[in-house]
Amino acid sequence: MYFKIRTNFKRKNVSLTPSNNMDVEELLLLAANDRLRTEKNALIKRQRSEDEEEVLEKRRREAEVVSGISEEQREKVMQMLEEEPEVEALDESNLKKMLLQFEKRVYKNQEMRVKHPDLPEKFMESELELNDVVQEMHVIATVPELYHILVELNTIQSLLQLLIHENTDISIAVVDLIQELTDVDTLTESEEGATALIDALLEGQVVALLVQNMDRLDDGVKEESDGIHNTLSVIENMTEFRPEMCTEAAQQGLMQWLLKRIKAKLPFDANKLYASEILAILLQNSDENRHYLGELDGIDILLQQLAAYKRHDPTNKEEIEMMENLFNCLCSCLMAPENRSKFLKGEGLQLMNLMLREKKLSRNSGIKVLNHAMTGVEGSDNCQKFIDILGLRSIFPLFMKTPKKSSAGPTPQELEEHIVSIIASLLRNCQGTQRQRLLNKFTENDHEKVERLLELHFKYLDKVRSVDEQIEREKNRLKQRGEDLDEDMEDEFYIQRLDAGLFTLQLLDYVMLEICATGPSSIKQRVMQILNMRGGSVKSIRSIMREYAGNIGDAKDKEAREAEQNRILQLVDKF
Repeated sequence: MYFKIRTNFKRKNVSLTPSNNMDVEELLLLAANDRLRTEKNALIKRQRSEDEEEVLEKRRREAEVVSGISEEQREKVMQMLEEEPEVEALDESNLKKMLLQFEKRVYKNQEMRVKHPDLPEKFMESELELNDVVQEMHVIATVPELYHILVELNTIQSLLQLLIHENTDISIAVVDLIQELTDVDTLTESEEGATALIDALLEGQVVALLVQNMDRLDDGVKEESDGIHNTLSVIENMTEFRPEMCTEAAQQGLMQWLLKRIKAKLPFDANKLYASEILAILLQNSDENRHYLGELDGIDILLQQLAAYKRHDPTNKEEIEMMENLFNCLCSCLMAPENRSKFLKGEGLQLMNLMLREKKLSRNSGIKVLNHAMTGVEGSDNCQKFIDILGLRSIFPLFMKTPKKSSAGPTPQELEEHIVSIIASLLRNCQGTQRQRLLNKFTENDHEKVERLLELHFKYLDKVRSVDEQIEREKNRLKQRGEDLDEDMEDEFYIQRLDAGLFTLQLLDYVMLEICATGPSSIKQRVMQILNMRGGSVKSIRSIMREYAGNIGDAKDKEAREAEQNRILQLVDKF
């Protein structure tokens, strides 16, 4: 039966619960409303479910973007990992099999190249096979304790021969392998294996072969440029493990190659930076290498490269690092007396003086170089010349106001030490009119430089007294424990005092004694006036200078040491 549902009913009169007195039409109306409500609720749930699915899908897609991998790709990767066969652990037996395979590939490649020297297609397959086995050998770096097998089976010699292989792709692959085998972290895992490997490489003249290979590589080709970078990494790894090899390495053509690479007119790149680092390492603790660089005109090359930074700053932090490496190389070289004359002839003083005036990033490191060039008796000529080129106009403003810390060069405390050391060297080495010009500086502007000298004296005296108190407390603790103070511990405490500023204080007081003894009388009057005003002690200054005299001088030249000690003690007596 069909019933027409009334549409003009009032909602508030419709009961949601059936009762006994409802007529058929009301029951149908109620049923229709229930059905509509159910359908509406279902529709809302379905819509909510669809919205949730959409949100989940969106989140899943976002996760894929972040992780860079979809669910489908993830499943494929997991499947591939499950299907991948287990790699057999590399033990002594497996290593020997691998090395035997390597030797066979080397022999086959040599044979094919001899038979068909002008037909690359004939030996190319053997070359690819050789390259593949070299790549497989990277796994050896995981077992440094088995390195001795490489030596025993003469594999190292075969690898070294491949460094001069006609195909540079092979030589680069071998360099990459040696770089991984000599990784410092790997070498430290097995000292015995590392020693065997490094000994064999050095015995086979590895540095000379690496240099020979680098000479034929083109920095403009990325693969070959990477090969040069890895070669320098091998050298760095080996020198870190065995620093004493630096002298021998430099003599095998490495020093010449580094200087050639540094002065090459190429845009700044990672390899130029790396070359400057390796050069700094070679010069750091080797007098022989410092002399050798001087013989190769290395001082001029370093000055030419640094001249670019007298008026222009490096463009990025890597270039700043390279500039600092070159300054460090120059400072190391100037520790060799004969290089000071080369620095003078190469107009190094003029370049550093310009850097001091230009106030670029190179200025602070230029101060450090000047200190190295002028210190000691060997710096006499440089001291005289520095005053002749009006260097006093550059150094004294820096003495009056210490330069701030920049992104390159020494810290402000180190700069104060270098600046005071330069003035002390000038007083020690200059004679005649140059010395008079220097002493006159301390009387200018109502003795302002004397006031600055005393200001720095009290500053560093406070620093030293503070560390002296700490050391005294430490000594008392050791005595309470019943421990004896041996000579090594006393030396360590003295080094702590030097690091805290004792050396700078000694230099300041040396300058004070020099200008009081040889300058106009007004200088000593002003010094005494300031000491009295600030509660300073002449006795304290004499004590500091006697300690300085007791520790000064060249241990290699006993006569020079005694002469310098006597000179300082005479100044103390006059003060």
